[in-house]
Amino acid sequence: MTPDAAGSSAVPIRSIDARAYRIPLPSPESDGTLTWDHTTLVVVHASAGGVTGCGYGYSNPAAARLIAQTLAPLLIDADTMATNACWLTMLRAVRNLGVSGLCAQAISAVDIALWDLKARLLDVSLMRLLGAARTSVPGYASGGFTSLSMDALRDTAHAWRDQGYARVKIKVGRHADDDPARVATVREAIGADTALFVDANGGYTVAQALRMAQAFARFDVTWFEEPVSSDDVAGLREVREHTPPGMSVAAGEYGFTGDDFRRLLEPRSVDVLQADATRCGITGWLRAACLCETFHVPLSSHCAPALHTSLACAAIPAIHVEVFEDHAHIEQRYFDGVPALRDGRLYPYGGQPGLGLVFKEEDARCHWVS
Repeated sequence: MTPDAAGSSAVPIRSIDARAYRIPLPSPESDGTLTWDHTTLVVVHASAGGVTGCGYGYSNPAAARLIAQTLAPLLIDADTMATNACWLTMLRAVRNLGVSGLCAQAISAVDIALWDLKARLLDVSLMRLLGAARTSVPGYASGGFTSLSMDALRDTAHAWRDQGYARVKIKVGRHADDDPARVATVREAIGADTALFVDANGGYTVAQALRMAQAFARFDVTWFEEPVSSDDVAGLREVREHTPPGMSVAAGEYGFTGDDFRRLLEPRSVDVLQADATRCGITGWLRAACLCETFHVPLSSHCAPALHTSLACAAIPAIHVEVFEDHAHIEQRYFDGVPALRDGRLYPYGGQPGLGLVFKEEDARCHWVS
């Protein structure tokens, strides 16, 4: 470590490497507004002081190129411990490209790697570095794609029940007339004691969402995610104000900046805010947690469960982590040290430094695209 002018210790970043892996799905999947047949995993390794940190996200191969060509060169020799300074450097670098979307995902993957590296250099888990509020966090099973047949949907719900999840979520919004029957099928499969969530991915109009909320209430649905587009802040608020008692409206997964979260919280457009560190970085996710405390709104982590378990164990307003089927499969297959799932709760991996994750590069090499 090299003392700086203020007498503190700086650990200069020596390298940042980013690679993208296009991982095919067994069959195409769909939600209320999108169909996909693969997931692109972007993995970043950052090194300093003889230690390497690992970050990742789900994006496009272009994110890896943006990191290599634009972000990484600016961070070489920067102080690893100065995560806020590194964050600001990256934000300034993409000013003319636009901070949200692809640029935010690229910045987030690097930010996650730097936080992991920082904790590893200090030889503490990320959860301890951030200040643990709990040692485990509830997970909720997520999938139930609109592309599934009723029989496949029922089988999926049975599997979730057997794994001990106390909360499960399915996709709705593609064919509204079919959605009550799909929800009824899952309710029957999981029984009365398991919480049932639905996610429309912005697939309904406000009028449809209000009608569907009444229909879903018959099956004790307690979570209505993105009933309308999260860009329609006024529409979200209207749905929230007229949903049946006990049904929470959630949104926020497309929040890339603090302002995106504030726009949902200030007008009271959501009952629960969602945040995804693969889109807003750990730095941005922590700011979302602070905003939730300020507005007295719970926080739920969106997707990437191996990443979010440590964060949700540290954040006071966090209530649960989404165990999204695609991401959980990828993380289990291509990373060592993923959080353990016991009785529907996620536990960070055994007190290892950082996130505790090790990317199995050899296993993923066949999917490398950039």
